[in-house]
Amino acid sequence: MKKSLGVKPYTFPMPVLMIATYGEDGTVDVMNMAWGGVCAMNMVALNIDEDHKTSENIKKRGAFTLSIADIPHIEAADFFGIATGNKMADKFERSGLHAVKSENVDAPVVEEFPLTLECKVVECQNTVYGFRVLGEIVNVLADEEVLDEKGKVDPTKLNAFIFDQFQSGYYAVGEQVGQAWKTGVPLMKK
Repeated sequence: MKKSLGVKPYTFPMPVLMIATYGEDGTVDVMNMAWGGVCAMNMVALNIDEDHKTSENIKKRGAFTLSIADIPHIEAADFFGIATGNKMADKFERSGLHAVKSENVDAPVVEEFPLTLECKVVECQNTVYGFRVLGEIVNVLADEEVLDEKGKVDPTKLNAFIFDQFQSGYYAVGEQVGQAWKTGVPLMKK
């Protein structure tokens, strides 16, 4: 029997995404967020509060990078969700991570994160449901260590983790349990 839990943002898994931007003075800012992701072949959508430093930077610079956080950098990734750039000017420096300027957009690329989408802002939306940023993916950068022999990203090498909305935990990902568009084929023959 199912029990009613009321209205909750309960979906699982939730990505742990790192949004990196530059401030007005060129300061690197990184924010941990889970409410966003791919919304089209070359587009991402970010649902964030407009009062974040990251939101201000996105509106002023028109660009951001979106990285997948990995387990070796979980401490810094979580810190980026705890600390706010509005109150902590040296937030990125405290993490001990390193950034370089993207060659494609006006935003930083955090060198330690294994997969980064370089995005330009297409639209910022203010609705009754909150602030949303639509970004066009103009390039994807991947560390060679996370690529397979065909040059594709191998999820088992990413060392990514996901967010649990239920109990605010982080969980490792990586074990393949099926193959998309093949595992369900036997049911097509019934």
